[in-house]
Amino acid sequence: MTSDEPISAGTKQKLTDIRHILLRLHKSLLDFERVGYERVHGKIENSYEFLSLVMHNPWFAWLRHLSELIVQIDEALDAREPTSESTAAALIEEARLLLVPTEAGGEFQQKYFVSVQQSPEVVLAHAEFAKLLGPARLSKEIH
Repeated sequence: MTSDEPISAGTKQKLTDIRHILLRLHKSLLDFERVGYERVHGKIENSYEFLSLVMHNPWFAWLRHLSELIVQIDEALDAREPTSESTAAALIEEARLLLVPTEAGGEFQQKYFVSVQQSPEVVLAHAEFAKLLGPARLSKEIH
């Protein structure tokens, strides 16, 4: 199979499964960050205020990497023209690289590391992601 061939059914299912896990993980991370934000800045009054903060406030900026990846996966799965196997593989690899919690990584990985340390919901979502992609996805730093 060449990488320019249309996405296989197996790869499409894996990408769909990753998308579902990323959505749950994203929600868990948003909930975790909301608690921290409210501890420092006071209660967020409604969902519109929260959405505005998520979109524009630096506190939540690190989560935009995950949001953008989910959008890219959505676009690949919903494209008029079939997504190529290579595009799907690149998105899966991007998810693998992004979701490595480590103190030594970039901003996302560092903040993700903290959230994995402090939130049981994030740990569960991360474990689900690691199970789908294999046991090597759990960072040695969090054990």
